[in-house]
Amino acid sequence: MEENKQHVNEDIYSKVLRAGRRTYFFDVRSTKAGDYYLTISESKKFTNEDGTFYFKKHKIYLYKEDFENFSNILGEMTKYIIDEKGLEVISEIHDKDFKSKKEEESSNDDSKEDEVKEDKKDDEKSDEVEFEDI
Repeated sequence: MEENKQHVNEDIYSKVLRAGRRTYFFDVRSTKAGDYYLTISESKKFTNEDGTFYFKKHKIYLYKEDFENFSNILGEMTKYIIDEKGLEVISEIHDKDFKSKKEEESSNDDSKEDEVKEDKKDDEKSDEVEFEDI
Protein backbone atom coordinates (compact mmCIF):
# COMPACT_ATOMS: atom_id res chain seq x y z
CA MET A 1 0.00 0.00 0.00
CA GLU A 2 2.82 2.42 0.88
CA GLU A 3 4.44 1.80 -2.53
CA ASN A 4 1.23 2.90 -4.30
CA LYS A 5 1.09 6.24 -2.39
CA GLN A 6 4.62 7.14 -3.46
CA HIS A 7 3.74 6.41 -7.09
CA VAL A 8 0.69 8.74 -7.17
CA ASN A 9 2.33 12.20 -7.25
CA GLU A 10 5.78 11.20 -8.40
CA ASP A 11 7.27 13.59 -10.93
CA ILE A 12 8.23 11.61 -14.01
CA TYR A 13 9.66 14.45 -16.07
CA SER A 14 9.98 18.18 -15.25
CA LYS A 15 10.97 21.46 -16.87
CA VAL A 16 11.23 24.94 -15.35
CA LEU A 17 10.74 28.28 -17.11
CA ARG A 18 11.90 31.35 -15.17
CA ALA A 19 10.31 34.57 -16.41
CA GLY A 20 11.02 37.59 -14.21
CA ARG A 21 8.95 37.38 -11.02
CA ARG A 22 7.15 34.34 -12.39
CA THR A 23 8.35 30.78 -12.58
CA TYR A 24 6.48 28.12 -14.54
CA PHE A 25 6.83 24.44 -13.69
CA PHE A 26 5.85 21.75 -16.19
CA ASP A 27 5.62 18.35 -14.49
CA VAL A 28 4.62 14.99 -15.91
CA ARG A 29 3.04 12.97 -13.12
CA SER A 30 1.50 9.56 -12.79
CA THR A 31 -2.10 8.68 -11.88
CA LYS A 32 -3.02 5.84 -9.52
CA ALA A 33 -3.67 3.73 -12.61
CA GLY A 34 -0.16 4.44 -13.90
CA ASP A 35 -1.17 6.80 -16.72
CA TYR A 36 0.51 10.18 -17.15
CA TYR A 37 -0.86 13.72 -16.95
CA LEU A 38 0.67 17.20 -17.00
CA THR A 39 0.61 19.86 -14.32
CA ILE A 40 1.50 23.43 -15.20
CA SER A 41 2.21 25.56 -12.14
CA GLU A 42 2.80 29.28 -11.98
CA SER A 43 4.63 30.67 -8.97
CA LYS A 44 4.79 34.44 -8.63
CA LYS A 45 6.96 36.27 -6.12
CA PHE A 46 5.52 39.17 -4.10
CA THR A 47 7.27 41.43 -1.60
CA ASN A 48 5.72 42.58 1.66
CA GLU A 49 6.19 46.15 2.92
CA ASP A 50 8.76 44.90 5.46
CA GLY A 51 10.94 43.44 2.68
CA THR A 52 10.00 39.82 3.21
CA PHE A 53 8.54 37.94 0.29
CA TYR A 54 5.99 35.26 -0.43
CA PHE A 55 4.81 33.26 -3.41
CA LYS A 56 1.35 32.83 -4.91
CA LYS A 57 0.89 29.59 -6.81
CA HIS A 58 -1.64 28.49 -9.40
CA LYS A 59 -1.84 25.07 -10.93
CA ILE A 60 -3.50 23.53 -14.00
CA TYR A 61 -3.97 19.79 -14.37
CA LEU A 62 -4.01 18.70 -17.98
CA TYR A 63 -5.02 15.16 -18.92
CA LYS A 64 -4.23 13.34 -22.16
CA GLU A 65 -7.78 13.50 -23.47
CA ASP A 66 -7.51 17.31 -23.47
CA PHE A 67 -3.99 17.63 -24.94
CA GLU A 68 -5.00 18.12 -28.57
CA ASN A 69 -7.74 20.71 -27.94
CA PHE A 70 -5.64 22.55 -25.37
CA SER A 71 -2.65 22.64 -27.71
CA ASN A 72 -4.79 23.82 -30.66
CA ILE A 73 -6.38 26.66 -28.69
CA LEU A 74 -3.08 27.68 -27.10
CA GLY A 75 -1.48 27.80 -30.56
CA GLU A 76 -4.42 29.78 -31.98
CA MET A 77 -4.33 32.30 -29.14
CA THR A 78 -0.57 32.85 -29.22
CA LYS A 79 -0.67 33.21 -33.02
CA TYR A 80 -3.49 35.77 -32.73
CA ILE A 81 -1.52 37.84 -30.21
CA ILE A 82 1.65 37.77 -32.30
CA ASP A 83 -0.26 38.56 -35.51
CA GLU A 84 -2.05 41.49 -33.84
CA LYS A 85 0.77 42.93 -31.73
CA GLY A 86 4.01 41.35 -32.97
CA LEU A 87 6.75 39.82 -30.85
CA GLU A 88 7.87 43.10 -29.27
CA VAL A 89 6.90 43.40 -25.61
CA ILE A 90 4.97 46.59 -24.94
CA SER A 91 4.85 47.33 -21.24
CA GLU A 92 5.93 49.75 -18.59
CA ILE A 93 7.87 47.02 -16.78
CA HIS A 94 9.91 45.95 -19.81
CA ASP A 95 10.53 49.36 -21.38
CA LYS A 96 11.79 52.27 -19.28
CA ASP A 97 10.69 54.79 -21.97
CA PHE A 98 7.18 53.27 -22.18
CA LYS A 99 4.30 55.75 -22.35
CA SER A 100 0.83 54.47 -21.72
CA LYS A 101 -1.92 55.41 -24.17
CA LYS A 102 -3.38 57.70 -21.49
CA GLU A 103 -0.06 59.54 -21.15
CA GLU A 104 0.25 59.81 -24.94
CA GLU A 105 -3.30 61.11 -25.28
CA SER A 106 -2.68 63.58 -22.47
CA SER A 107 0.55 64.83 -24.05
CA ASN A 108 -1.19 64.97 -27.46
CA ASP A 109 -4.01 67.00 -25.88
CA ASP A 110 -1.43 69.33 -24.32
CA SER A 111 0.29 69.69 -27.71
CA LYS A 112 -3.03 70.45 -29.38
CA GLU A 113 -3.82 73.07 -26.73
CA ASP A 114 -0.42 74.67 -27.30
CA GLU A 115 -1.05 74.70 -31.06
CA VAL A 116 -4.46 76.33 -30.54
CA LYS A 117 -2.90 78.97 -28.28
CA GLU A 118 -0.19 79.67 -30.88
CA ASP A 119 -2.82 79.93 -33.63
CA LYS A 120 -4.81 82.41 -31.54
CA LYS A 121 -1.70 84.50 -30.95
CA ASP A 122 -0.95 84.47 -34.69
CA ASP A 123 -4.57 85.46 -35.44
CA GLU A 124 -4.41 88.31 -32.93
CA LYS A 125 -1.18 89.56 -34.46
CA SER A 126 -2.60 89.44 -37.99
CA ASP A 127 -5.52 91.63 -36.94
CA GLU A 128 -3.16 94.35 -35.75
CA VAL A 129 -2.33 96.90 -38.38
CA GLU A 130 0.85 98.88 -38.11
CA PHE A 131 1.82 101.91 -40.13
CA GLU A 132 4.74 100.08 -41.63
CA ASP A 133 2.29 97.64 -43.28
CA ILE A 134 0.50 100.47 -45.17
